[in-house]
Amino acid sequence: MAIINEIKCARCDRKYSGVRSRCPYCGARRMGHGKYSESAENMKGKMLISVLILSVFVVGAGILLFTSPAEADIQYPGDDSDISGMEEDIQTFLPLEPIDPTPTPVPTPPPPPPIQITDIFITYGGSRNDDFTVGRDQSVGVRLHVDPPNVDLSNYRVEWESSDPEVFGVVATITDPGTTWRGADVRGITNGDENLTVTVRDLGGEVVAYHTIIVRVRGG
Repeated sequence: MAIINEIKCARCDRKYSGVRSRCPYCGARRMGHGKYSESAENMKGKMLISVLILSVFVVGAGILLFTSPAEADIQYPGDDSDISGMEEDIQTFLPLEPIDPTPTPVPTPPPPPPIQITDIFITYGGSRNDDFTVGRDQSVGVRLHVDPPNVDLSNYRVEWESSDPEVFGVVATITDPGTTWRGADVRGITNGDENLTVTVRDLGGEVVAYHTIIVRVRGG
């Protein structure tokens, strides 16, 4: 329903909007309400209806804006489901920390120091002895043992020595690296009592430990 009425030109009989003072078609000045113009009462009725329709739209919009949605939006005490959901959304849109393409080097720990020798001794015939007898022109085997037993002797040099090579001679035997003992062969030459000394040195030549026993050479 139009709020603004139309009037009819007195000259060309064409209708045009009532807000104009002249006919847009022939240019004739408007005289009064013109032909076929609506009465004042009819115009008031149209305006009243238009105001009512507009009021209905305004009230409906207010109801939509200020009326709470359904029960799903009602917050109950202790219910923080919406808050947790908002936190997840915030985390989703937060910028990720930049990843450093260069990994941080991990320092290599220094190797543990070698186990230190605390004691050494010589065994003959499977027993620890401070002296033993060997016949002339005969050979016996002796062994060096160290404490603690897990010392790696490959980090050391073992030296065998006779105090008089004319009474008996000593020759070191080859053993597997890493064993806790090293051996030697003692051969009697002439009758006499002399010392057999075993010395353990580090790879730098420093004496770590030594041990001495008596060797008696006997024979007819």
